[in-house]
Amino acid sequence: MNLLLTGSTGFVGRNLLLQALQDPTWSEIILPVRSEAKLKEQLCNEGIKRLPERLHLCSVDEDGYSLEKAPSPDIAIHCAGLTFSRHRADYFKTNVDGSLELLKGLPESCQLLVLSSQSAAGPTPDFVELRTREHAEKPHSWYGESKLAMEKKLLQHAQDRLLILRPPMILGPRDSATVPLFQMARGLLRMKPGIQIKHYSWIAVDDLCRGILMAVKSDWKKLPHHNYFIASNETITDLTLIQTTADVLGVSGITLRLPHAMIELISFVADKIPALHKPLQSLGRDRVKEILPQRWVADGSEFQRDFEWRPQTSLRETLKQTADWLKVNR
Repeated sequence: MNLLLTGSTGFVGRNLLLQALQDPTWSEIILPVRSEAKLKEQLCNEGIKRLPERLHLCSVDEDGYSLEKAPSPDIAIHCAGLTFSRHRADYFKTNVDGSLELLKGLPESCQLLVLSSQSAAGPTPDFVELRTREHAEKPHSWYGESKLAMEKKLLQHAQDRLLILRPPMILGPRDSATVPLFQMARGLLRMKPGIQIKHYSWIAVDDLCRGILMAVKSDWKKLPHHNYFIASNETITDLTLIQTTADVLGVSGITLRLPHAMIELISFVADKIPALHKPLQSLGRDRVKEILPQRWVADGSEFQRDFEWRPQTSLRETLKQTADWLKVNR
C-alpha cells in the first residue's frame, strides 16, 4: 500500500515516519514537506544518511499541496497543523483551509486519518470523571475551535472515508516543546499553574503512532463512529508530571502553586514582548486558556475496544526517553 504522511518534520509526524519506515506494509511513502533540507537533516540525525528509495518528497507552499507527480496514495495520515499562534485567523487558515486543500488533492479512493486534538472537544465537563462523545463539544481556545471546525468540514466532504483521532497531551522524544518542562523541573523552584491540583489524560507518542498505524490498516468504514479519543489508561496530575520529570533528571526542588491571575499576567506580558513569543508560546493569550480548567480527562476505551489497541508505555519511561533525546540533541 502507498502511504501519504503530512507533518513528517513535526513532533508526531516525525515519530510516525520512523515507525512507518520499519513497516514493510508501506511500499511507497509520500511526504509533502515545506523544507526538504530539514527533513534530510532530521533523518540524518536518526542515522538515515540517504533517503530510502520508497520515500517521495512533494512540496507544500502557500498554494497548497503539490501531489501531481507523486504515486497515488491508498492511505493518507494528516498530522500537519498549527499548534501555536497569536492570531485566530492563522489557526483556521492552516488547520481548516489547509486540511481541505489536502483533501481536494487526494484521490476519492484514498482513506484519510486526521490527527485532531482533545482541544476540539474541550476540557472534562463539571461533575464528571471522563469526557465522552456524548458530552457537548466546548473548545476553550482558538486552537481547539479550529480543530473542531476542521473536523466538521472534513466530515461534510469525506465522511465515508474519514477517521479522526483526538489525543490529549502527547509526550515523548523529538518534541522540543517539552524543553520548558524539563528546564523548570531541573530548577530549585518550579511553577505549577493554579492552586488546586489539575488532572490530565495523556499519551506516549510511541503508543499514539502505533495506534495510528494499526487504525489505518483496519476497515474503519464498518465502525459506527468517525472520531475517537485515544489516550493512556493512566490519568496524571500536574504535580505528578513535574515530579516525575524531576525524578528522571535526578534532581530535587520545591513546586510553587501560582494563582491563575498570576498565570494570566505572565501571559499578558509574554504577548506584549516579541522576544518572549517563542520561548513562552505555551503561555500565549490563546493557549493559556487551556491551562486554566482543572480537568482534561477523556475516555479512550472506545478506541481500545474497536481497534484492539492498548497503551504500553508508562509516564516515567516516556519522560526518560524524552530526557535522553533532549540531552543528545542539546
